[in-house]
Amino acid sequence: MKSPKSKARYMNTDRIKGSVKQVKGSVKEVTGKATGDAKLETEGKADKIAGKVQNAVGGARDAIRGK
Repeated sequence: MKSPKSKARYMNTDRIKGSVKQVKGSVKEVTGKATGDAKLETEGKADKIAGKVQNAVGGARDAIRGK
């Protein structure tokens, strides 16, 4: 049986990058709302969506590989 740490090592990098992009988007969105910057808020929403898509792609790749 593999330890949880070894499983994380093999996680698709798209999932990790997608999660980071989602967090980055959330920060941008909140900052945009707080400062009244509509462009920054919109960029944040776009980053969050792109991160979700990238995370889903990574999850699909992991599922195909059987992880």
